[in-house]
Amino acid sequence: MAAAVGRLSLWLTSRVYVNRNRAPYICWRQQRGCCFSRPIGATRQYSYDSRDDLKVRYLDGEDAGIVVVGINRPKAKNSISKNLVNMMFEAVEDIKKNNKVRSVILSSLVPGIFCAGADLKERAKMHQSEVGPFVSKARALITELDNLSVPTIAAIDGAALGGGLEMALACDIRIASSSAKMGLVETQLAIIPGAGGTQRLPRIIGVSLAKELIFTARIVDGKEASRLGLVNHSVEQNDSGDAAYLYALELARQINPQGPIAVRMAKLAINQGIEVSYSNCLSTNFIKIQYKYVCLMAKVCIGKNC
Repeated sequence: MAAAVGRLSLWLTSRVYVNRNRAPYICWRQQRGCCFSRPIGATRQYSYDSRDDLKVRYLDGEDAGIVVVGINRPKAKNSISKNLVNMMFEAVEDIKKNNKVRSVILSSLVPGIFCAGADLKERAKMHQSEVGPFVSKARALITELDNLSVPTIAAIDGAALGGGLEMALACDIRIASSSAKMGLVETQLAIIPGAGGTQRLPRIIGVSLAKELIFTARIVDGKEASRLGLVNHSVEQNDSGDAAYLYALELARQINPQGPIAVRMAKLAINQGIEVSYSNCLSTNFIKIQYKYVCLMAKVCIGKNC
């Protein structure tokens, strides 16, 4: 059946959802908006159709409001390809348009790997004229992820290297398994992190430590990453290889019941605040504008779950 569906050119993408009984199912969407679904097993199933590079789950029931974005390129170690960038852009745009979303978890569906960075095999096949636009689009994607108005959590259950770690750095919170390996290793290739790593890493762990990690292309595990402040929490990996994801899910569940407008504005205030002087942050206008907006939106949203 899957092979037959794969041959139909009108299918655009597939998404994994969870029904009210917490049973996952796949939904293929047509241009006309029709949805055909079938249940899937609890075990991880791998397909090498490019449309399976990314799985987006909008949880429901008690977990409604949580979106899980899962990278699924097992043969390429979840490396960042043109197709993955395009699919992630689409996912981010969908999230931005959905005011029911409360939090986003960025995870991997491939055991032992989060994201290995750029797809160098694909890059080697690109014409020189394609490389620049691709790098710019990948950088723009990570910026869009950073700019999402809702809290984002990276669940790092495996290696996050180069652009893969830069993607995680763009998230508000990072959870890593103790065995996960992380590093900005671009200097080994005689290049520098090109998707914001040189700016985000020092803001997260401090300038001196960021320089050390980037200059040496050093790789750290989850425990050391937690000690350095690179990740918020490090958890012991479990037999199913998804300990960081499960922790991230619990954290998202703690965010869910909080006032959604207040959470969004708190994120905006923090993000803007670290980019301006301390005195400006505490200025009457800066605080009043945000407070008035929260109060206004609270009145508008009463009874509307927005």
